Amino acid sequence: HFNHGWLDTYHSFSFGEYHDPEQMGFSVLRVINEDKIDGGTGFPTHPHRDMEIVSYVVDGALEHQDTLGNKTVIKPGEVQRMTAGTGIRHSEANHYADRKTHLLQIWLLPEKQGEKPSYDQKSFLKDFELNNFVLVGSKEGKNGSVVLHQDVEMYVGKMKKGEKLDYGIKPSRSIWIQMVKGSALVNSVKANTSDGLAITGEKSLAISTEMENEFILFDMPQ
Repeated sequence: HFNHGWLDTYHSFSFGEYHDPEQMGFSVLRVINEDKIDGGTGFPTHPHRDMEIVSYVVDGALEHQDTLGNKTVIKPGEVQRMTAGTGIRHSEANHYADRKTHLLQIWLLPEKQGEKPSYDQKSFLKDFELNNFVLVGSKEGKNGSVVLHQDVEMYVGKMKKGEKLDYGIKPSRSIWIQMVKGSALVNSVKANTSDGLAITGEKSLAISTEMENEFILFDMPQ
């Protein structure tokens, strides 16, 4: 945990000033940072390369600007993916001057280096009106999800009190669940807000909840 005044942030894996050789990521998941950005502040223009960067806004709105010419605002219910590839520069800022923006910054190792830099952003609000478990990112961009240049399926779950969800796991796959809001019982293991579960060696997941919740599930190679 670091509180920089304008930025209150928690790192699941080694990042910046925090380095732990035992926490360098999980499968191809390299970074999950939970950031709360003060109004009127943000990250100035900075470079990235050879990384799939996903932004998931929990509350508020995030302004994005990059050297590809994209100028966008990311809101809850949307997923943004930026392929840094051979190199890209971008800035991120709280869209609001008078309230915090709360988001998850997610980095995935790409399947190969040297990809052409690119950008994608989609809203899944209509999908959540019909389903409590939605595919938001995949290698092929299945079902209207954002394209991820890695063998990953990224789902968002939004369950109501008393709901149950079963998820089958294919052989040689690893699962990471990041709780965004509320809590869930996953194969009898409880995960609370901001917890992460690293899952290997399971054939299926039984997910239940006693409250409304929100979580991200990553299905990745072992």
